[in-house]
Amino acid sequence: MFPIRDHNPSGRTPYVTYGLILANVAIFLSYWGLFGDPRALNAFFDRWALFPAHIAEGYGYSGILTSMFLHGGVMHLLGNMLFLFIFGDNIEDALGHVRYLLFYLAAGVAAALLQFVADPTSTVPTVGASGAIAGVMGAYLLMFPKARVDILIILIIIFKVLPVPAWLLLAVWFGMQIFSGIGSAGAEGGVAYWAHVGGFLAGIAMIAPVWLARGGPAFWSRTHGTPPHPEARYVMSRTHVPRAGRRNNGSGRKGPWSRH
Repeated sequence: MFPIRDHNPSGRTPYVTYGLILANVAIFLSYWGLFGDPRALNAFFDRWALFPAHIAEGYGYSGILTSMFLHGGVMHLLGNMLFLFIFGDNIEDALGHVRYLLFYLAAGVAAALLQFVADPTSTVPTVGASGAIAGVMGAYLLMFPKARVDILIILIIIFKVLPVPAWLLLAVWFGMQIFSGIGSAGAEGGVAYWAHVGGFLAGIAMIAPVWLARGGPAFWSRTHGTPPHPEARYVMSRTHVPRAGRRNNGSGRKGPWSRH
């Protein structure tokens, strides 16, 4: 189950969101060739990833920023960029381009710091943009809790697109991060769940002044929690797959690093 789009069109072109997506993809491609050489890849991450133990020892601070532009694989990258594409444009619209960029970077820093606090002795390199993207998701939850988000549900061979309110998707996602973070305490590698939690909470805190300036609870009352503009509409249609014919055969029968 994962989101594929929302029904919340942006009022301006999200240049920063597009730029962040391009930057993440370009940086990933720049070291893509290292995945065939574990020693070279580890050396690369040693230089640019976040190591909580290094921070505790008083060095490696640059990884707090650079790690949010690194990814541990193609699916890791694509998943993060999908979430950024869906939720980023509306927060950029609410904040403006420059403030949104600063917001994104600050959320990523907050995510890295909470991951450090959660496990300051970890020597596992932490990479990924989802701490910063979690901040975007937290802001989206506060600003547009009832915006409709289409999620794709996959049950073995059944594919179903289902619209749900943003608050439900984001609240479930956030709860899973806390639950998984508690369950993975002391584990080596895996997912940096506490970075997700830190980014999400930082996003809510940083967008709160904008929400309050628009009226706070009164803003929700005026819009009923939905975006204050007409929602995007998507036409759902069946795909007609032609049935394969039967050929007559002449007889009458037819027939480890931590990622976030």
